[in-house]
Amino acid sequence: MPDAQRNEWYADGLAFECTCCGACCSGPTGYVAFTREEAAAIARRLGVTLEAFVRDYTRDTASGRSLNEVETEHGHDCVFLDRATIPGKAVCSIYEDRPKQCRTFPWWPENIASPRAWQRLGRSCEGVGRGAVVPVEEIRISRDKQRARG
Repeated sequence: MPDAQRNEWYADGLAFECTCCGACCSGPTGYVAFTREEAAAIARRLGVTLEAFVRDYTRDTASGRSLNEVETEHGHDCVFLDRATIPGKAVCSIYEDRPKQCRTFPWWPENIASPRAWQRLGRSCEGVGRGAVVPVEEIRISRDKQRARG
C-alpha cells in the first residue's frame, strides 16, 4: 500500500452533503483556476466566443486568470453563483461545465490534510459532516485531480 494511502486518516470515508449554501463560492476575494478547455466549454454554455468569455468573465491575478467575482452582502461571489433562481439556495449557473477546482471541492488536499483541517473547513462549509459517507475511493479521485492541477 502506498504511503499516501497508509496515512489517510479518512480511510473510512467522510460525511459530506452539499447544502447549496454558497460558502465555497463566496467570501474573501479568491482565485478560481480554469483550463483553456474549461473556458471553451463555459463559453459554449454562455453562447459567447472564447475571447468574449475571457474578457467579460475572468480577470488577471498573481496566480493567473481567474473567474470574476461580484461583491455582494455575502462577500465576493463567483460571477456564476446564482442566489436568485432557488430561494434560500446558492447554485452554480454553469454547474455542468464548472472548472475542475469547483468539481473537486471539498476534497482538496489542504482540506483533508488532517482531521483538524477538515473541522476547520466545517466552520465555513455546513455540508461537512452531513449526509452520507463519501467512500475513500471517491475522495482520492477528487483529491488527486486537484493535486494534478498543480
